[in-house]
Amino acid sequence: MADKKANLIVIGGGPGGYVSALRAAQLGAQVSLVEKEELGGTCLNWGCIPTKVFSKTAELLQQFQKAGKMGIQVNEISLDFKTVQQRKQNVVKKLKGGVSHLLSSRGVKVIQGEALLEKPGQVNISAGNGDAVVLEAPKIIVAAGSRPMELPGMAFDGEQVLNSTHALALEQVPASMLIVGGGVIGMEFASIFASFGTRVTLVEMLPEVLPFIDAAVSDTLKKELAARGVTIYTSAKVSRLEKGPECVKVHFERADGSEQIEVEKVLVAAGRIPNAEIGRTLGVEKQGAIPVNEKMETGAAGIYAVGDVTGGYQLAHVAYFEGHVAAENALGASHEMNYRAVPQGIFTYPEVAGVGLTEEEAREKYGSLKIGVFPFAASGKAMAGGETAGFTKIIAAEAHDEILGVFIIGPAATEMIHEAALAINLEATLEEVAETIHAHPTLSESLNEAALLALGRPLHYG
Repeated sequence: MADKKANLIVIGGGPGGYVSALRAAQLGAQVSLVEKEELGGTCLNWGCIPTKVFSKTAELLQQFQKAGKMGIQVNEISLDFKTVQQRKQNVVKKLKGGVSHLLSSRGVKVIQGEALLEKPGQVNISAGNGDAVVLEAPKIIVAAGSRPMELPGMAFDGEQVLNSTHALALEQVPASMLIVGGGVIGMEFASIFASFGTRVTLVEMLPEVLPFIDAAVSDTLKKELAARGVTIYTSAKVSRLEKGPECVKVHFERADGSEQIEVEKVLVAAGRIPNAEIGRTLGVEKQGAIPVNEKMETGAAGIYAVGDVTGGYQLAHVAYFEGHVAAENALGASHEMNYRAVPQGIFTYPEVAGVGLTEEEAREKYGSLKIGVFPFAASGKAMAGGETAGFTKIIAAEAHDEILGVFIIGPAATEMIHEAALAINLEATLEEVAETIHAHPTLSESLNEAALLALGRPLHYG
């Protein structure tokens, strides 16, 4: 196929890529976007969105089990997993169509194929129909994403040893599952499949699950999942798998000895690897990622990178902002990313969310702290809704009361965290949050109450 020219080429149609393309087109650029699989990338097709369909179903199952206490008599509860899978596909299809429409309506040329970077200003594309396309542009944004990490001796087969993509495509709920890894992916799937009726065991190599979240929150989540039948081993490592016709025998080592367990499925959720090979020829790949500065510039002139491929935050919402910054800078601006307040959302049951420094990080950096913890057991809204597990925790520096971190475990945690993100981004103090009127009865007023607790003048608790 003949060579083509554009003002900007975007490689990858995931959150970072399509937002880069949309913003550049909005600014008047002629944009070509190259995607080798599906628009929306991992997040929309095999990650955030389909997992949230599963987690919402799991949440409803948990709530139905409490229905009798709420005065609702439910005689029989069952899971129609085929319908769950169909709904997941429908949601993904609709959202993917929305991304396609946005790109088309703004004049972005979408090219299906695999891109190769061989020199600045040029992208070679192997199209699905066998055509070879060469695109030229003065600026290129790489948004190639990431892929599940495979561990030695645990190669994915899609049948017994799964990655997260395989887990989302299961035709039936397994009777038992061992999950390798206690990060976000592992903990979300542990919560989901436990709700679906699977006997779940989770093995984490580190001393704690979710090590980037405040320790009090991760401890509470472990207890909540244990109460639902999830067995969690920390400071443990899987040594080998024995695959049989009906099950997998998993051998793992703990500080006090060896263990083994037989399960129907093994889900390896040990993290994701940046698809950074695309930058190897140009020399911009370093230690398995494509590093960038605050302007999203790589080490090669005219080439930017955003999202998972950079080796930074593996979060769609961060990729959105990085794509926005990269597109503007590629077209002449000079903006920098602000990572001061990046919210984390973990869609377990109960939900977990956090932003800023954990208590341990804050003590190391600032010394003396003021901390307020408001339990949902003392919240009128939480009590009325029958969702009293968990708490809101606020962490501030004692010297000047600036809010350093907020962590929430409980109902609607992933929605409430954004007030805290705004507070941290604006360098707000405990007093400013405490003096902001919050509607009652709401779950959000737990942040107000936590601030009052940290200030030593609690109202509804303590």
